[in-house]
Amino acid sequence: MKLTLAEPKYLKDSISIISELVNEARFKVTSDAIELIAMDPANVAMVVFKLLSSTFVEYKVEEDVEIAVNLSNLKQVMRRAKPNDTVSLELSKENKLDVIFKSNNTRKFSLPIIELEEKEQKEPNLNFPISITTSASNLSEAVEDVDIVAESVSFIGESSKLVVSAEGDLSKAMIEIKKDKDTEIVADTQDKIKAKYSIEYLKKMVAGSKLADTVSIRFNRDYPLLLEFKTVDKVLLKFILAPRVEND
Repeated sequence: MKLTLAEPKYLKDSISIISELVNEARFKVTSDAIELIAMDPANVAMVVFKLLSSTFVEYKVEEDVEIAVNLSNLKQVMRRAKPNDTVSLELSKENKLDVIFKSNNTRKFSLPIIELEEKEQKEPNLNFPISITTSASNLSEAVEDVDIVAESVSFIGESSKLVVSAEGDLSKAMIEIKKDKDTEIVADTQDKIKAKYSIEYLKKMVAGSKLADTVSIRFNRDYPLLLEFKTVDKVLLKFILAPRVEND
């Protein structure tokens, strides 16, 4: 296996974002992509990641392989990548993951491959009555706004707008994202759809805006939230977040 990237940012930023939610993870390297599906330790959030072979300048995979690593170690190594470096990933004979940076000079890091006890995760099959596609900055700014007043946020979806709101002991925040040339809303219902989610998790997820200009937001009443960041032919980063169900 030898995989070489001319643009380290797609791997570097992805690992940085994922490592905020997941400590250790198993990557599956196939002829098409590097893939990962992992749950956070609290079983509240799932991450689905795909870095497509078309992102790489060299992509040699003779057979599918699984590599489990400590993500904070990999993040520390990837932080050493400079913008003009090429980054290669190789499996060494000592059963380590070699990360090699090349520019004027060559720097090589070897990370241990770990044994992961947990069973393989599968992405759940979810159905949503509303889908909103908007600029990733719209969502990250809304999450930053509500973060200053509360710990949970309500998403209220209608056919003409998405309302992001939060209420603390004394303060309130409400952000309205209307359907326009930058925001597309597809709804199967005329009803308002409302659900509540943790701001702490959302803050980590909206960092996906480093990878893509737009985000797809899907949710339902008291149902998981799906956020999808995608750059065509390069990278896909999806998050599924469990709802905060209110006890009436």
